[in-house]
Amino acid sequence: MKTITGYLKPYIGRMILGFIVKVLGTFMDLGLPWVLAYMIDEVIPQNSYSLIALWGVVMLVLAVGARVFNVKANQMASKVGRDTIVTIRHDLFVRIQNLSGRQLDYFGIPSLISRMSTDTYNIHSTIGRLQRLGVRAPIILIGGIVITFTMEPVLTLILLACLPIIGCGIWLISRKGLPMYQVLQKKIDSMVRVVRENITGVRVIKALSKNDYERRRFQGVNEAVCDQEFRAGRTMGAMNPMMNMVLNGALTVMIVLGAYRVNAGHTEVGTIMAFLSYFTMILNAVMSINRIFIDLSKSTASASRIREVLNTPFDQPVREIPQEDSPYHIEFRDVSFSYNPHDEAEEVLDCLSHISFTLKKGESLGIIGSTGCGKTTIINLLMRFYDVDQGDVLIEGRNVQTFELAELRKHFGVVFQNDVLFADTIFENINFGRGLTREEVTTAAEYAQALPFIENLSKGFDSEVAAMGTNFSGGQKQRMLISRALAAHPEILILDDSSSALDYKTDASLRKALREHFTGTTSIIVAQRISSIYQCDHVMVLEDGQCVGYGTHEELMENCEIYREIHESQMRAEA
Repeated sequence: MKTITGYLKPYIGRMILGFIVKVLGTFMDLGLPWVLAYMIDEVIPQNSYSLIALWGVVMLVLAVGARVFNVKANQMASKVGRDTIVTIRHDLFVRIQNLSGRQLDYFGIPSLISRMSTDTYNIHSTIGRLQRLGVRAPIILIGGIVITFTMEPVLTLILLACLPIIGCGIWLISRKGLPMYQVLQKKIDSMVRVVRENITGVRVIKALSKNDYERRRFQGVNEAVCDQEFRAGRTMGAMNPMMNMVLNGALTVMIVLGAYRVNAGHTEVGTIMAFLSYFTMILNAVMSINRIFIDLSKSTASASRIREVLNTPFDQPVREIPQEDSPYHIEFRDVSFSYNPHDEAEEVLDCLSHISFTLKKGESLGIIGSTGCGKTTIINLLMRFYDVDQGDVLIEGRNVQTFELAELRKHFGVVFQNDVLFADTIFENINFGRGLTREEVTTAAEYAQALPFIENLSKGFDSEVAAMGTNFSGGQKQRMLISRALAAHPEILILDDSSSALDYKTDASLRKALREHFTGTTSIIVAQRISSIYQCDHVMVLEDGQCVGYGTHEELMENCEIYREIHESQMRAEA
């Protein structure tokens, strides 16, 4: 919880003021039973209506004051909890954005989502409850014991004898319950992963009639979460019966003993009534402390998970590597890479092995190969989503590891395989917060062959795009994404299988527009169709992470059997 307490420091003053208000309200609550006992034992026997009215007003003031102060303190506690968790969520979000590709793979997207949602909610609840009950419950417990000891020490000793038993029980149960909540959060991660996959792939699931299969899969992870939650709840829930048994047993003894003491004249009726009121308050205080321990068990597990992300060191620092004089815009030098280089449990297989190529400014490179051969990995390394295991990646003679990440990525316009459209207008999806003019966005859409269908929409560029672009066809989405990449006229354009949904005519028109209007832009085009890359200045053929062919289309048709086979199979398919 050290990380979380650090976030509370800016609100120390507000918390202290809230504590003071809460203490005042709690002391007013503590005063009510004492005034009641005094009225019954001392004031009423005097038959003085004025005294009865006076002390009645005192009770009313205490009751109203306690209510007002407690409500105000609770409101202040809620504000502290709200503001603290807003800051935690912000920092967690920023840290997640800055995680490297390897770190994202390590945590997993579903786990990061549950840390942003479930874990922060657990901490928010605990911060609020600690300020509300964490102040009130100890004061009621200690203050109640002190007051009852002055009123009826014999009965108070019975109460005191119960507290060590309850304390030991709470400690033992909490010690066992904490690891269970850590396991529970991991199972919630699994459930979030399944839900996320189903929501993203809902159309595929429906198309293949796999609703029942996915329902059973979700039922499995859901039952696993429920089972673990039941185990943790059953363990922590043992506190209440244990405390009730001990305290109710003590209450029975105190009632019987109190009756004997009243009959014997050792105490007064009002004192016994006040004592029972204090006992009820003390019982509620102990129950509140129990709830605090349960919340602390949950939030400690959640805080540990959040701290793990926040304290993850930045593993892509800017490195000091001398810049070279190079005639090339982009250069890969003997690059090798694996996604799991340090995983001893798995066999390490290079996704890329000894890849080398060069591109001058304005040249284009087409990359083709079977699925999983490493095409997208080249893009990931060029944009430094991952760092190479061996070799160097350079832009204008400067190693990409010497750039600040934000500076590096300003060079690129990119469309990924599974790129995202957001729930906003077409204009804002293309503009993407870059402050582009309407003319720049329109021009980019024209180059990307998106302008005709956009102009046919009733609201044009102001038409709304649903989340993930589900209200547009695959080809329309790809053209909007390409428009986004072209809009800022980037130095380096990357199209990662971004024309797969385009018809041949539109694809040809797009390639023509790129040749005519982006002559100074260096382009890397990843494609499955040779027709999308055969006019590139260079073509690379990848197979199992290795470059098995490099040259122009004509050279590869002569020298690369794999490229020739791909070409012939695609020509036959088109025929």
